This record gives sequence, structure tokens and C-alpha cells, in this order.
Amino acid sequence: MSDLLMRLNGNPLTGAIARAIGLPNPVPLAREAGPYEALPFAGKRVLLCRTAGGYAAEAMAAAFVRAGAAAVAAPPAGAAPFDIVAMDATGCVTPQDYRALYDGFHPVVRQLVRNGRVLILAADPGAAATPVAAAVARGVEGFARSLAKETGAKGITVNLGYVARDALDRLDGPLRFFCGARTAYVTGQAFHLAAGVAAPAAMPWTQVLAGKVALVTGAARGIGLAVVERLAQEGATVVALDVPGAAEELHKACERFAAVPFLADIAAPQTAERLAALLLDRFGGVDIVVHNAGITRDRTLANMQEHFWDLVMQVNLAAVIAIDQWFLRHGVLRDDGRIVCLSSVSGVAGNFGQTNYATSKAALIGYVAAQAPLLAPRGICINAVAPGFIDTPMTDAMPMVVREIGRRLNAVKQSGQPRDVAELVAFLGTPAAFGISGATIRVCGQGLIGA
Repeated sequence: MSDLLMRLNGNPLTGAIARAIGLPNPVPLAREAGPYEALPFAGKRVLLCRTAGGYAAEAMAAAFVRAGAAAVAAPPAGAAPFDIVAMDATGCVTPQDYRALYDGFHPVVRQLVRNGRVLILAADPGAAATPVAAAVARGVEGFARSLAKETGAKGITVNLGYVARDALDRLDGPLRFFCGARTAYVTGQAFHLAAGVAAPAAMPWTQVLAGKVALVTGAARGIGLAVVERLAQEGATVVALDVPGAAEELHKACERFAAVPFLADIAAPQTAERLAALLLDRFGGVDIVVHNAGITRDRTLANMQEHFWDLVMQVNLAAVIAIDQWFLRHGVLRDDGRIVCLSSVSGVAGNFGQTNYATSKAALIGYVAAQAPLLAPRGICINAVAPGFIDTPMTDAMPMVVREIGRRLNAVKQSGQPRDVAELVAFLGTPAAFGISGATIRVCGQGLIGA
């Protein structure tokens, strides 16, 4: 669905009126339509700043060069606008060190182009030598989140990575993702880069999922369909699951993306076993599992019928656990595998009339955090993705005023697309994401609720 405010501002007859009454004029977000490229930053102007005593700048510079960019140490006089500004803030250990953030960004923040990217790296607070150093490292997150809100109107995203000293060899994948166009609706987020999962044997930069088998649940429409498309673009063979009632849509999607359809009620007792049998018999196992299927049955708690409560818990949470347990117990998920669970900003912040839904989605956040260290010895990463206001058939059915208000309650003043969620899911499914596990990352344009 097209954006009403963009149409109003872009129309010669209504644009002047929209500006006169102060309506937001969202900057169209730059997105990629194809698969990954080997040198995504070729031709990009990159500024790399650092704090004194930081330990990540050299690794960042090398990663930018491997991605096709030439990192710049400092902004020359009269410099042209920058596409990317990166900051090594790992040297921030005292309150006085914060001055480097001001000195680094104050002169150049206006030089960032529309849809520019900012990536800041900070030390892991959990590894700090003193409480002061831990506090200062954690404080960088407040800077990053605030800068994201100040620059979001230009389509600029700002994200933060807490990187351990022994995890610098894991920078390439996150740097390519968070500094690229594929993070159009991921901003104001913080992720941890750690060395708990061993590096994969191979880490290609094009057709990164060639030879991989992926399972996507709830695949017939919306976010699930976008995930199927995105994984297929990177070379994965996708098994697409949805309910029998969506058979026609699912088969059309599978024909389009050369996927394998699987019709089933995900909450049925035998579904996990049936899935395992298909994956083992036909492919010898699975490499990527995307738990996208989910339902809402919204009522205030006082008015909620018990079968609405039970159904949401069964589909959104119990089915995820049952599939994972079966796959892990019977060797269906291969070593170096990836699991991605679709949570929600409702699971982060709660939502009126969604006690059942928010409970199930919050549980997934706890689930991936607890599973991550247990799966790390096998090279398996597990993460959650929490979408915000994403244009889907469900949001299209909202009353227009409610929909338009919901679209504006974020830093970029517009809704996301299913493709935006699929981009993060796909990245977390790649070998290059081996430094991130147990995380929940929101795709919400830095929504004002839960961000």
C-alpha cells in the first residue's frame, strides 16, 4: 500500500497545503531488490572516526576495504557528503572519553546523505574492568539511540554494536549489513558481537546460501512470503509451510521461487515429526529454520475467551519449541545451522488487548537468549527478530486514521515493508552472522513504543 503522506507531499496540488500545516514529509527509504553483492560499498564515501585507546578501528577499516570502500580517517576541509560514518567508541572508559563522540559526529552529522548509515562500536560492558568503564560503555547506547531519532527524518539509520576484543574477526557480516541499504528499517538498535560460536568453514559474499536448505513457516503471504523470496535469492532451497487454507497462495509462491510446499497446521501434534521426515528424506536435514507462523486473537484480558488464549500460546510458542526440540533431538538441524524466531515489538513493550500475543512473543525473546549458549558448541546461532509497524494485509485492514498514525510513530516517520524484515532474517541466516546469537533485533524504524 502506498504512503498517504508521500502522495500528498508529492502532489503539486496538495504538497503546499501539507507543508503549510506541518504534515511530515517522509524521505523514501532506499532499499535493495536483488541478492548480496561482493563489493556493496564500492563508490561509497566512508568516514571512520575513533576514540583514543579504541581497539576496533583497524578491523573496521579492513572490513570496509574488503567490502569495496576506502575508509577515510578524518573529514577533509570542504568534504563532499558521506554515505557512511563509522565510529570506534571502544575506547570510551571514562565520562571524559564521551567528548570523542561529540568531536567525531558534531562536524559531520549534517554531511550525511539521505539514507546514510551510521555504525558505532562500543566495548562489551560485561567485560569491562571497572563499574565505571561498564557504565560508560553502556552509555554509548543512549547516544546512538538519540542520534537515530535526530537523523531518522532523512532516512538515516544509526546502530550500535557491542564488540568483544576476541570477536573482531566477526565484523565483516554485521558491518556490511548495518552500513548497507538493507537496514532501511532497522535503526536505533544494539547488538552484541561475541566469540561464542566458531567460524564456519566457508563465508561467501555472493549466493551466500547456495547449497543450504531452509524451512519457513507461515510462508504464503506477508513477511513469510518475503522471507521465502529473500532466502531463495541467496541460493537457498526453501521448504515453505502454511495451513491448508492457504494452499492456493502457497503453491503460487512455491512455483515463483522454486520452493517446496508443505501444508500443515503447525500446532498439530504430528507436524514436527512430519516435517522432520520430509527434510531428512529429501534433503538429509535443514540448515536454516525461520519460525514466522503466528496468529493474533486480540481481546482485553477481562473479555478474552480461554480458547483464544490457548490457541495463541500453542501456535506462537509451543509449536516453535516442539519443532526445535524434535529437530535437535533427531539431528535434523545440521551443525552451523541458524534458527530465527519472529517475535514482535509487542513482546518488548506489551500492547493493549494483546496479553496473550505479547506473552508468547516475549517468551521467544527469552527462549533465544537461553538457547544460544546451549547451541553454540555445534556452531548454531539462534536469534529473534521483532517487527514493528509493517505494511501487511493485516495493517491494510486497519481504519485509515489508525493506520496513518501507526505509520508515523517511529524515527523515519513511515511504515516498514515485509522485505525489511526479510532482510534481517536473511542476514541472521547467513554464515557471516556467526558472531550474533541470543539477540533480539527490532525492525521498527525505531518505533516510539518498545524501541
